Amino acid sequence: MLLDEALRLAQEKNLDLVNIAPQAKPPVCRIMDFGKFKYEQRKRDREARKKQHSITIKEVKMRPNIESHDFMVKERNCIRFLEEGDKVKVSIVFRGREITHPELGRKLCLQLAKELENVCVVEKEPRLEGRNMVMILAPR
Repeated sequence: MLLDEALRLAQEKNLDLVNIAPQAKPPVCRIMDFGKFKYEQRKRDREARKKQHSITIKEVKMRPNIESHDFMVKERNCIRFLEEGDKVKVSIVFRGREITHPELGRKLCLQLAKELENVCVVEKEPRLEGRNMVMILAPR
């Protein structure tokens, strides 16, 4: 259809002539109410944003010589965070001469991962970063 004819047809219907695919041969246009189209598109985008869930990272800090009851409290916190759909960053903080025994921190991380294996997967293995050992757990 010729451009003049398409414009006349759009004006008769009180609608807009919108160029959909300008790079096509011949260019593709559509007769529609552009304001209504933009409004509905914004509405769809808002609905999509409402439904999306952002994953946050919660952190649980421990020391290598943690007591068993304190460990169980940290474990329960991890379970709660994972069930809410958040990732958990487990940090083992070494102070002073504790850094000479990183195997204790690694053992603690692996023990926590073993306790939580039915709730989570280990996304990042325990690794020493400065004076901290870090492991990241993601919900299953």
